[in-house]
Parts: sequence; structure tokens; C-alpha cells
Amino acid sequence: MSVYMVERDLPGITMEQLGAAQQSAIQTAERFTEEGKSVRYLRSTFLPKQDKCMCLFEADNAEDVAAVNHAANIPFERIVEALDLNP
Repeated sequence: MSVYMVERDLPGITMEQLGAAQQSAIQTAERFTEEGKSVRYLRSTFLPKQDKCMCLFEADNAEDVAAVNHAANIPFERIVEALDLNP
């Protein structure tokens, strides 16, 4: 599996809305996995002064990550393969 970064522009989003979106992403990814498309939400980084959020998912392909985000009704600008460099 590969890691994919989902880039979002979220002007005006509140922390409550951001938390709800995160929960929706987690739950939707879990549902997709139960249905046979393995997608796992890893984490997000929010840049409040830029209204940007970067979310990392682990999946077999970018199309499954896009499908999870569409099903969760969370807007995104692009999805790109990423390297998750942990110490």
C-alpha cells in the first residue's frame, strides 16, 4: 500500500467542523475497508492562517482515496502520492 496526501482548501472552517470532517473521513475509510477497498486514514495537519489542510491516507490507489473523500462529502483540491517519513 502507498500513502496519499489529500490537499484541501477550507476557508472559514471552524475547529468543530474540522473535527467532524476528520471523524467522517475515519468512519468512511473504515466502511470502505470493510467493503473490500482497503483505505486507512492516518492523520491531518491544518494550517489555519492559510486555510489549508493536508490529510494522509494509506491505500492501494489514489482513486480509492478520492472515493472515500467524495463519500464523506469532504472537499479536496488534489490527491498525490506521498512519502510518510517518520523518525
